[in-house]
Amino acid sequence: MSCLHKRPKRTKSQDEALQEQLRKVAQENGKRLGLEGDADLQFLLIGGELVKIRSSSWKKNRFYKLQEDCRTLWHESKKTFRRNQTFSIDDIESVRKGRQSEGLKKHTDPSVEEQCFSIIFKGRKKNLDLMAVNAEEANRWVSSLEKVKTTISNLSHQQKSEHWIINCMRKADKNEDNKMTLKELKHFLRQINVEVDDTYAEEIFKKCDKSNSGSLEGAEIKHFYDLLTHREEIDVIYNKYAQTQGQMSLRDLLNFLLNEQREQATAEDASKLIEKYEVDETAKQKKHMTKDGFLMYLHHEEGSILNPAHIPVYQDMSQPLNHYYISSSHNTYLMEDQLKGPSSTEAYIKALTKSCRCVELDCWDGANGEPVIYHGYTITSKVLFRDVIKAIKDYAFKTSDYPVILSLENHCSVEQQKLMAHYLISILGDALVTKPFGDTMPTNFPSPEELKGKILIKGKRLNKLDAIFNNNNTIEEGTVSEEDEAADCENGQKAKPKKSKIKLAKQLSDIVIYCKSVHFSGFEHAKDSHGFYEMSSFKESKAFNLAETSATAYIHHNMDKLSRIYPAGSRTNSSNYNPVPMWNVGCQIVALNFQTPSKEMHLNQGRFLTNGTCGYILKPEFQRSLSSQFDPNTLTQGPWMKRKTFYIMVISGQQLPKINKDKHKSIVDPLVRVEIYGVPADNASKETHHIENNGFNPMWNENFQFDIHVPELAMLRFVVEDYDTTSPNDLIGQYCLPLTSVQNGYRHVPLLTKRGDVICSAGLFVHLMLLDAQ
Repeated sequence: MSCLHKRPKRTKSQDEALQEQLRKVAQENGKRLGLEGDADLQFLLIGGELVKIRSSSWKKNRFYKLQEDCRTLWHESKKTFRRNQTFSIDDIESVRKGRQSEGLKKHTDPSVEEQCFSIIFKGRKKNLDLMAVNAEEANRWVSSLEKVKTTISNLSHQQKSEHWIINCMRKADKNEDNKMTLKELKHFLRQINVEVDDTYAEEIFKKCDKSNSGSLEGAEIKHFYDLLTHREEIDVIYNKYAQTQGQMSLRDLLNFLLNEQREQATAEDASKLIEKYEVDETAKQKKHMTKDGFLMYLHHEEGSILNPAHIPVYQDMSQPLNHYYISSSHNTYLMEDQLKGPSSTEAYIKALTKSCRCVELDCWDGANGEPVIYHGYTITSKVLFRDVIKAIKDYAFKTSDYPVILSLENHCSVEQQKLMAHYLISILGDALVTKPFGDTMPTNFPSPEELKGKILIKGKRLNKLDAIFNNNNTIEEGTVSEEDEAADCENGQKAKPKKSKIKLAKQLSDIVIYCKSVHFSGFEHAKDSHGFYEMSSFKESKAFNLAETSATAYIHHNMDKLSRIYPAGSRTNSSNYNPVPMWNVGCQIVALNFQTPSKEMHLNQGRFLTNGTCGYILKPEFQRSLSSQFDPNTLTQGPWMKRKTFYIMVISGQQLPKINKDKHKSIVDPLVRVEIYGVPADNASKETHHIENNGFNPMWNENFQFDIHVPELAMLRFVVEDYDTTSPNDLIGQYCLPLTSVQNGYRHVPLLTKRGDVICSAGLFVHLMLLDAQ
């Protein structure tokens, strides 16, 4: 006899009542999303059967539907221990129409192209490959999912917060009677990551239970919600400036913008904010801002820590290519580690859609005369060179129009090199740069603006670039030295001697134009012997040594040429080095393992967060001017020395996620660390105390001060951790941005996961001031 207690069966009338209740819940949530009565939302709520595809032999019918919260997708599972499965719309990175995943290309026939689509998840979760009954149905699923995903991501911070809290309330309502008992209230508080003692829970409950019925309903639940979401710190700020009938007049708001936010604001700017964010029509007509409107403003981009003027492309993009930091990936084909992880076209797609502008291709001879990409001398899986080039063609310019550099590590025979050149030319077409711009030998790089939509090849070349203009480009094939990563024993294996040679096909050599790989023999040698287009790759130990001992010479080298840095071969787990010292000496292509979530990748994401997240950031003037004698290690006087004092008050946190969601009673004990990364003299870190058992609305109110010498190279990073006395703290969230893109005043800071994805509704509230040092 089973010891499991079965839920009693509902009667037909109870089922109908429940269905009606769920319909109302879905309607309510649809309304909150601004999709009330929307046909695409209704399509997803009704759901339908799709074929889930895992292999050529594993293709199963499964029913999929959107749950009533309008942000969770449910699908049935035939496994006895897991009858139902769900995933959040927030977990979806993209929805791809057609056979656009490796799985669908491999396991389905081209004839079903129009019926197929894939759901691509953030992080390492496997793609969900699906097939609809016909093309029309597939299109409906894709467009409906994209609509709901876009709508949710476009919600304001406040709307996301309300949506999340209300859905947590519904989950806590165990018997689904639209009432909340004291027991359900305690369960709800744990769900939203706050632990309160029984006395306090009872106190809140009694305060809200006006009817003395022993449960909260209707207006009482609304009262409880208002008590819970009340922001005391916002009250203090608002009341200080609300000097007009208890509200902020246009003049009051302007005073706040000028005095607290330190903005160059006008009455017109204040008027626009009232028009945009005030929720009360009567107040809006009076040109007043209520507390709700004020909170709405603080939660949008004007109230964010990131300067809105730096969000689009705002820098001069007409400088030579080598005057920019370029977002760059190492061993781009790997999904995991360097020794046994899978190689995949998916890794290229993920990097390119994160605006990575330099990707690496390790090319080796493959079976049937087809070149492959994998990590040589290891058991990482192989992917066809041809498939990678197709993926690059399709995704290179989805999120940024600026040029992509393909860094080739060529270990192929001449025959397979010829095939590589054929694929690059035939697949990439006009996007591939196959000759220098102009009719005469160039003396400098073209700009990112001139190279929009173009793909450059970095690799070996048999002769100098000017041979193209001297009619001296008749060489058929020849040998070149192999001194890049493979020769540096990058994977820890015994490799070929440094001076080993490989044969190079003319066809592949000819399409290397602005990024010819050469051996580095010193800065003087490079200056005297190498053209601007001849560039070297440095493994991290060599690059760090040069940055410490010859920083100014390295900076001047990078004013004329490109430099690529790559991780040491000993990093078999795909860990990363700190990119900041490399940016400090003007290195452009600082290649990191994009597949590894780490502090170093957070810094990289922060460095390329601004300027339209286009993957290019203009270097400071003192890293581009030939007269500059800047050295990040010694800091003599010069235009780079713009001493600032950075004041920051960490005030509060909002809706921090639970770390251990499986443990019902697990509540976080959050602390905040504020870090500065830049020149050695600016590196610093300061930490708040931890708050016990409150991830919902912790308050720290702690002040820190940092002395900054070179603000143009400084990065600001926030780290929120769950404090633990017995083991290392767990990361709750993080956010990183350039110090020069920080807005002064009271600001909200979004939080990202370890992998760099936004944590909906979570954030910090801070006060910042970057002032000239006295």
